[in-house]
Amino acid sequence: MDGEKQAKAEGEFVFLYSSFGSEEEAGRVAEALVRERLAACVNIHPAMRSVYEWKGRAEVAGEAAAFIKTQATLLPVVMERLRALHSYEVPAMLVLPIAGGNDDYLAWARGQLREA
Repeated sequence: MDGEKQAKAEGEFVFLYSSFGSEEEAGRVAEALVRERLAACVNIHPAMRSVYEWKGRAEVAGEAAAFIKTQATLLPVVMERLRALHSYEVPAMLVLPIAGGNDDYLAWARGQLREA
């Protein structure tokens, strides 16, 4: 990747990480975000176990994790839509930067997303 393309790619894309109560819910949300052109792709990792405290009680729950690939400029609308679609009262929406990637994949991802 040449310097100009690398500079454009750095910080352009992010993963938005979220967890869901089931693989089915994660899939439903992923399909909506892709269909609405808010995510280029969503990777769903089923069958993870989460341990956390919620409202004063220790909880252990089965969850599915999702990594939502989108552009940083779309984050506000993606997060708003994710909150509306999510069943959790306080969904995890954690932003992980993507430093860059292969040009052909990033070009494909750009073409999948709406304008910010």
